[in-house]
Amino acid sequence: MLTKSNYLLGLQCPKLLWITKNQKEKIPEPDELTLQKFKVGNLVGVLATKVFGEGTDLSELGFRENLKGTKEALMLRKPIFEAGILVDDLFSRGDILYPVGRDAWDLFEVKSATKVKDINLHDVAFQKYVYEKAGLKIRKCFVMHINNEYVKDGKIEPKEFLIQTDVTDKIPDYSKDIKEKAENMLKIIKSTKEPKCAIGVYCSNPYDCPLKENCWEEVPEDSVMDFYRMRKLNCFELYDGGIKCLNEVPDDIKLNDKQKIQRLLAEKGGIHQDKEKIDFFLKNLKYPIYYLDFETINPAVPKFDGMKSYQRIPFQFSLHIQEEPNGELKHISFLAEGTTDPRPKFMQSLKDNLRDNGSILVYNQGFEKGVLNECQMAFPEFKEWYEKNILPRIKDLWDVFRNFWYYDPKQKGSASIKYVLPVMSNLSYSEMDINNGALASYEWERITFLENVSDEEKKKVRDNLEKYCELDTLAEVEIIEKLIALVKN
Repeated sequence: MLTKSNYLLGLQCPKLLWITKNQKEKIPEPDELTLQKFKVGNLVGVLATKVFGEGTDLSELGFRENLKGTKEALMLRKPIFEAGILVDDLFSRGDILYPVGRDAWDLFEVKSATKVKDINLHDVAFQKYVYEKAGLKIRKCFVMHINNEYVKDGKIEPKEFLIQTDVTDKIPDYSKDIKEKAENMLKIIKSTKEPKCAIGVYCSNPYDCPLKENCWEEVPEDSVMDFYRMRKLNCFELYDGGIKCLNEVPDDIKLNDKQKIQRLLAEKGGIHQDKEKIDFFLKNLKYPIYYLDFETINPAVPKFDGMKSYQRIPFQFSLHIQEEPNGELKHISFLAEGTTDPRPKFMQSLKDNLRDNGSILVYNQGFEKGVLNECQMAFPEFKEWYEKNILPRIKDLWDVFRNFWYYDPKQKGSASIKYVLPVMSNLSYSEMDINNGALASYEWERITFLENVSDEEKKKVRDNLEKYCELDTLAEVEIIEKLIALVKN
């Protein structure tokens, strides 16, 4: 049997499809963050059903019960939520079928994104193909997705929160060869041999493949996959053409300045350092230096009035203050409590501690500036303070690494602090219970908004959040110290 989700896997990678159906034990269990995405999708799906009023909900039924329930529901001519159809080894369980006239149906696919994506149209095309193959008359096709202009004001209004985008005219293009594709995928599923697939863009498009780590085991160290902005260079073409390592790239391949640095280091070894530019950056820092980092949530369904979907809401910051070069560090932290909007207290605490002089050092200022700007727009009492006192003082440590003023091949072509820190410091996130921003966001939401979390668990998570965020700013401190020592030598 080829399901809708199997079909989408097959479009991405035949090997992924085959293993999913024949060696499922090789597919890693979804982690907490992935499960949370499923929950968000389910929540948006429930909101979507409220747009259509009373209908037949088949979402809780097992496979056989769903098939039987769908046959009965089709006779009632009411909206059907998760109607399952099996025909010729093809199975589709769509989000919403809505009756139109005497014998037709409109098909609705619900997504928690804010726009229609290419993969969504493949999804709808498969559903339409299966439903029509079973004898249903599909009049129109829609993708329901989140309205990114919707602002919460009291209770979420599903009809305003969700947009119905008519994709009927686009579906024929995505239905071309669907019969042949489905038949080929059924052959793949029934085959006793695992398909051979080279690595490619599809390893992370449209989704990160759970088999990527396994498939990429043979990729050597210092491979062309480490090239900065590898996709623009089309490293997969190089790799498939036999050019697998950075030092094998011929001179006639057009490289940008950063990629040329990577190739040179792969040939001759060492680390690239532009001491003059690093020194200029350091001399533009004014003491006291405020090393700042903060964490945010960005829920699909807004939690607070005045908030849009996926808007970033800061709930925590870490601040290390150094009054003079090589001076002692003072650490200040903020971690929101309670279920009310944390932004007013967050902003006030920053205002109380950032004072009026000295550089505010961050890593990737676009994030910090963007979040703070959204906060001052929501709470105008902080507008003047932010624009006149804070904005001019922000300095971005990321500049040193994204501009390749410093580059170590161990960074694997990345300027992310998670790759930079190991080459500049002995500090590490690896042993921490919370070791990345996405997990920090998830954990704070979990202990803050779920009712069945014990006080002991809340304290444990809050302690882990404090340690994680503090390490982010300690990382900035140690990187600056390493850069200062570098330009002195």
